[in-house]
Amino acid sequence: MSSTNPKTYAPVPSKKVAFLGLGVMGYPMAAHLALAGHQVTVYNRTTAKSIAWCAEYVSTNAPKHAETPRLAAIGADIVFCCVGNDDDLRSVTLGADGAFAGMAPGAIFVDHTTASAQIARELDSAARTLGLRFIDAPVSGGQAGAQNGMLTVMCGGDQAAFDAIAPTAMAFSRACTRVGDSGAGQLAKMVNQICIAGLVQGLSEAVAFGQHAGLDMLQVLEVIGKGAAQSWQLDNRGKTMVAGQFEFGFAVDWMRKDLGLVLDEAKRNGSRLPVTALVDQFYADVQQMGGQRWDTSSLIKRLK
Repeated sequence: MSSTNPKTYAPVPSKKVAFLGLGVMGYPMAAHLALAGHQVTVYNRTTAKSIAWCAEYVSTNAPKHAETPRLAAIGADIVFCCVGNDDDLRSVTLGADGAFAGMAPGAIFVDHTTASAQIARELDSAARTLGLRFIDAPVSGGQAGAQNGMLTVMCGGDQAAFDAIAPTAMAFSRACTRVGDSGAGQLAKMVNQICIAGLVQGLSEAVAFGQHAGLDMLQVLEVIGKGAAQSWQLDNRGKTMVAGQFEFGFAVDWMRKDLGLVLDEAKRNGSRLPVTALVDQFYADVQQMGGQRWDTSSLIKRLK
């Protein structure tokens, strides 16, 4: 079964691209690039997954898989990446088998990993030394956004490099925006996660309160969703919270990783994030309940 949903692609010149990391986000993102007509070479730490990806999209410009990031990057105009964390990024970019070693001068590395602003600046500097260009470009929209090709991409880096990659990145995006220099994309994603943490906790408390009060919460959510309480979280997670369904979406473990990045950055820049810090601890409680892979809306489980 395909990991993507139908999308109409804007006509853009075909590019030779690589995609590193075929997890729940990267697999469909790479697929949208292939379906949009780009020549895609993929790399994944578990080779079986990259072979399976190629088999699934065999009818789209003869996709290839590579044994190392360096081999995947050879000849690519743009190298896209979506891995786990800062250390994973270093492992696929630096060293003899890293992508930077295979990229030609002028090629652009676009990192969709949610990582630290520090690693973005570090890799931007390393890329410039080699005559390469680097864009930090974390995404929002979750697994559904990746499958639908409707992610929101927040980019940091050189304007000319951004202009060069944006039309190609729109294969899996509904919006791709430069928000500043190197590291700014990661900082914008941190702002996004701060907002989500507070919203999900507020929605969890609201649903739990209404249930304890004996209200028909499906009806109440329908009503308040037409007013000032409306949000993406209410529209997409309210009913599943009521039903106790948490087997989809963005996992608690991933959210804790992201909030750790947020809180570390807050210490550096002097921000006060009391609500975010508290919600991070609430997610730790959910992990202790066995909810490491539950959707982030499982915060309500603490209140039952």
